[in-house]
Amino acid sequence: MMKLAPLSPMGSPVEEKKRAELEAHVRNANSFELVAEEYLEKMAVEGREAVTIKKSRWLLSLLAPSIGTAPVSEIKPAQLLAAIRPVHAKGHHETARRLRSFAGRVFRYAVATSRAEMDPSSVLRGALIAPKVSHHAAILEPKRAGGLMRAIDGFDGQPLTKLALQLTPHVFVRPGELRRAEWSEFDFELARWTISAEKMKMRRPHTVPLSRQSLAILDAAKALSSGQRYVFSSLYPGNRPMSENTINASLRRMGYSGKEMTAHGFRALASTLLNESGKWSADAIERALAHDTSSTVRGNYHRGEHWDERVRMSQWWSDYLDELKAGA
Repeated sequence: MMKLAPLSPMGSPVEEKKRAELEAHVRNANSFELVAEEYLEKMAVEGREAVTIKKSRWLLSLLAPSIGTAPVSEIKPAQLLAAIRPVHAKGHHETARRLRSFAGRVFRYAVATSRAEMDPSSVLRGALIAPKVSHHAAILEPKRAGGLMRAIDGFDGQPLTKLALQLTPHVFVRPGELRRAEWSEFDFELARWTISAEKMKMRRPHTVPLSRQSLAILDAAKALSSGQRYVFSSLYPGNRPMSENTINASLRRMGYSGKEMTAHGFRALASTLLNESGKWSADAIERALAHDTSSTVRGNYHRGEHWDERVRMSQWWSDYLDELKAGA
């Protein structure tokens, strides 16, 4: 009687082929590029601007040739660094920084969806040359600030855009935080606006005290967008935030060049004049601007320690802007 040969511990060749094909399918389905595409789709569903998604897709196109087909769970820091280095070597340090940042968001999404266990971009901090800081153009002189306030009041564009322009100088927030403000974030009885961590640059929740002037502007906005999700909603289709370029485009329409004033410049205006007033602690001003103070002595305070001062400062600042607008 013929004896059968014992089966291999790994199974038959057919089984091995099926296993290899399945593993290849799983690896391909969880490649960096496919996970990144899924993340970009998520950004679109969340209402991110088309231009923002387009920039992210461009960053992906720079990474894809090196790590696009690699399983997202198997990419090591050295591989990611090698993918970024050609851009970095050309002196494009800001683009290299953005590549690392975008890759980090993809890896963290992969971790959140159980496709990876770590974000290899996190250990690359300090491995790239920091880009030179580019300061946003801003008007910093009180007299010219008064002229800017009068120009905003005379703006003849879309009513919601005018209200966004009017509110911007009063609340110190970044342009992206303002345009994505949602009605559900406002407590009008307590006169405060609470912005969630995911909307903030520093990924920490931020609460903004609202002056009487800010509340009046928001009341005017209610008549135009109270039925929408966003305070400053886009006209097309109406349930998306206004474009990220709206404020800057409006400033250009009013005659202010990009070298003279920007949407970000309102924060520099507030920081400069509040510090020069000598009336408010530097810590309260930094907290109002939601700056990252974790690496300084100023990081040793809690929100509550400066909240009352920030409430008083917010009202003083709005009153001061009115004085400048009146020509004082």
